[in-house]
Amino acid sequence: MGTTQSGILGGRLPLADYETNFSDLHPALDRHEALVASDRCYFCHDAPCMTACPTSIDIPLFIRQISTGNPIGSAKTIFDQNILGGMCARVCPTETLCEQACVRNTAEERPVEIGRLQRYATDIAMKENKQFYARAAASGQRVAVVGAGPAGLACAHRLAVKGHEVVIYDAREKSGGLNEYGIAAYKSVDDFAQSEVDYVLSIGGIEVRHGQALGRDFSLADLSEQYDAVFLGLGLAGVNALRIEGENAEGIDDAVDFIAALRQSKTKADIAVGRRIVVLGGGMTAIDAAVQAKLLGAEEVTICYRRGKEHMNASEFEQDLAASKGVTIRHWLQPKRIALKDDKVAGIELEYTTLVDGKLTATGETGIIAADQIFKAIGQTFEASGLGSLAFEGGRIVVDAEGKTSLANVWAGGDCVVGGEDLTVSAVANGRDAAEAINRAFAAAMPQASAVA
Repeated sequence: MGTTQSGILGGRLPLADYETNFSDLHPALDRHEALVASDRCYFCHDAPCMTACPTSIDIPLFIRQISTGNPIGSAKTIFDQNILGGMCARVCPTETLCEQACVRNTAEERPVEIGRLQRYATDIAMKENKQFYARAAASGQRVAVVGAGPAGLACAHRLAVKGHEVVIYDAREKSGGLNEYGIAAYKSVDDFAQSEVDYVLSIGGIEVRHGQALGRDFSLADLSEQYDAVFLGLGLAGVNALRIEGENAEGIDDAVDFIAALRQSKTKADIAVGRRIVVLGGGMTAIDAAVQAKLLGAEEVTICYRRGKEHMNASEFEQDLAASKGVTIRHWLQPKRIALKDDKVAGIELEYTTLVDGKLTATGETGIIAADQIFKAIGQTFEASGLGSLAFEGGRIVVDAEGKTSLANVWAGGDCVVGGEDLTVSAVANGRDAAEAINRAFAAAMPQASAVA
């Protein structure tokens, strides 16, 4: 990377600024704040917030437990449905899920702070290392889980509770998947992702093997021979290409790699960033990359999205957050060509777009935005080898309502399956439900034995 005044480099800011800029986005509630926030809940008997939660947490119950001074009981209510409830409290787009559905979310009122209340309860339980589950008697069944992300961890934990032995295979050096490598650093501070992994694994009966990649170190056929069942929680590893002139020039980077590097950096000062940044995309990855580029000291950061504001996958809250940090969001622009100077990025030519009969159409009018660094955040793809004859549709694994694939004794969940939503909470639900299905399959295969409770 360049180190000239106009180049891409780290250490643009005083060290103290990095600590401030990347501090907790939503600081934890104290006891008084939690009691006040919980008192706003109506405890609806047909709570729409609960319906809006992919893991179906009994939200009115856990909030009532907080209001009565029982945060430990509240945490159990949460963990019963979502063992990764601590991280979900930090990263879930509550503004489009439970809090959007809250009956207090009106023009006159703000919704109950469900996410922060969930964090309050789960943080207390984890800090006290309060364990709510004990393993059932050993079943003698062994399950391989591929991927130590939210889906894989949730599946492994539920299987371990049932008494099954689990081995998790993950290609990276750390467990956590999206939670460890794929979210903005200011959304999960103090190495919380690894603390949560430790909490989940403390149930026992789960072995994690890092540095093990499907298709390189083992195949699905290998696992099917060695284990009684397999769960695939692979996530998305590939990044979509721009397919435009100059895409491979110096200064064109994948937003997911940028975010991952920030997550692993201790000071953030060692992460290089340009002065003028353009981020291509309209989802959470684009917002996370753009905001963090600004926090690293970039002078100008612009998000360019090919459709309108109402079409962006990033929530309105996240868009407003970006704007509050000085990020400019421009709509109806699609990349056409990378402008180069001495084989390095100097800018990007974009073409205006519009909708014609509901179809995105280029207008022919173009413009150039100066930039010394461009981040691609235009979606990720599922890339996996070693899956044999597994059925696919649209590049994702086909599963039924219980997560069962086309192959015997193989389940899958999370972003790698058809219909995957790219949300931690949805991946947790997939992993949890697949574990229950695997447990039922084991019980059905042994009619003389009683099912594991």
